[in-house]
Amino acid sequence: MEKENNIALSSAGTSRVRQRKRSNEVIPEPSKPNGGILLVDDRNKYKSMWIRTYSTVWMIGGFALVVYMGHLYITAMVVVIQIFMAKELFNLLRKAHEDEHLPGFRLLNWHFFFTAMLFVYGRLLSQPLVNSVTPDKFLYQFVSSLIKYQMAICYFLYIAGFMWFILTLKKNMYKYQFRQYAWTHMILIVVFTQSSFTVANIFEGIFWFLLPASLIVINDIFAYVVGFFFGRTPLIKLSPKKTWEGFIGASVTTMISAFVLANILGRFQWLTCPRKDLSTGWLQCDPGPLFKPEYYTLPGWISQWFPWKEISILPVQWHALCLGLFASIIAPFGGFFASGFKRAFKIKDFGDSIPGHGGITDRMDCQMVMAVFAYIYHQSFIVREGISVEMILDQVLTNLTFEEQQTLLAKLGQILQDRLGHS
Repeated sequence: MEKENNIALSSAGTSRVRQRKRSNEVIPEPSKPNGGILLVDDRNKYKSMWIRTYSTVWMIGGFALVVYMGHLYITAMVVVIQIFMAKELFNLLRKAHEDEHLPGFRLLNWHFFFTAMLFVYGRLLSQPLVNSVTPDKFLYQFVSSLIKYQMAICYFLYIAGFMWFILTLKKNMYKYQFRQYAWTHMILIVVFTQSSFTVANIFEGIFWFLLPASLIVINDIFAYVVGFFFGRTPLIKLSPKKTWEGFIGASVTTMISAFVLANILGRFQWLTCPRKDLSTGWLQCDPGPLFKPEYYTLPGWISQWFPWKEISILPVQWHALCLGLFASIIAPFGGFFASGFKRAFKIKDFGDSIPGHGGITDRMDCQMVMAVFAYIYHQSFIVREGISVEMILDQVLTNLTFEEQQTLLAKLGQILQDRLGHS
């Protein structure tokens, strides 16, 4: 009996030693069906491709519907995406144990968020808002007063949040609270940089929002498709499935798509006309020289093989090539940045819940980089320099009272009459 007990004890001790040795060993992670290998070698790639295609069609269909509904609905979509992004980023460095001892601390994050939203969108949409309420004298004066003091209101809201933060500081939690405070401000900078430029592009004309966004989607799709069938050479360690073949193939396809897509989108006034107010009605405007076709006669040897003797090209198509080049070469690095960020913090993409669409954060970072570039390019190379009649009218309607506007109209009429009399 004693021998049996000794044998049992020795075997138990041996098993414990083995368990300790195993616990000290580095056990490799089990290989995931779609992780860490090139798509061309993935056995489940066709199933993944079908799921990705199916969900992509639904997402593009919903996006097309929002674009058809107009500027305000696109802006609302951007705001909803922005709130979800902020929510995920706020939760990234939170610790449930610490938050239990800090009641109201999460509410403080959202106070800063909505204060920043009021500041950014108040600056962006002030003029369209004034143009919308101009016929109503009471609303016009009320909105004008709000716009005049909007910066002061936002500043005092921020100061209130700052004082709230100071009053909630607790001993032994200073480091965690200040880390969260700094993290919140970094989130506001990242999120509102993207959204502010995106909304500005929307009101300059849906074209300047839709074309850059579409180029990012096209580049991502063809990088996946070309890499799916031909990818053999890894591109970057941060994204193991990205290949040089996919990168080059997507770049060529994106450049061609930019040139063709600009010609298609540039022929619809609903997409090219800027929105000057917050209405949802149909738009009509002079498209300007960028969207007026220029005709080029083709060489004789081309007309022998094809039925066309001339082709029409919109001047904006040449600008679209610059956007396509940026979307092909520079914008993907926004996605690489997001991939490195997720690996650094060991977090999953909040797009992983959508079948076939893990990595949505990568695409949103690409969209952010692209939106900023599209706005800067538009303001630098598209918008004409100098003072326009519309700019002067905007200043008059925003900064002068109704009585001052009437006085200005009377004086301007008198000046014009005097000039006509002298001529």
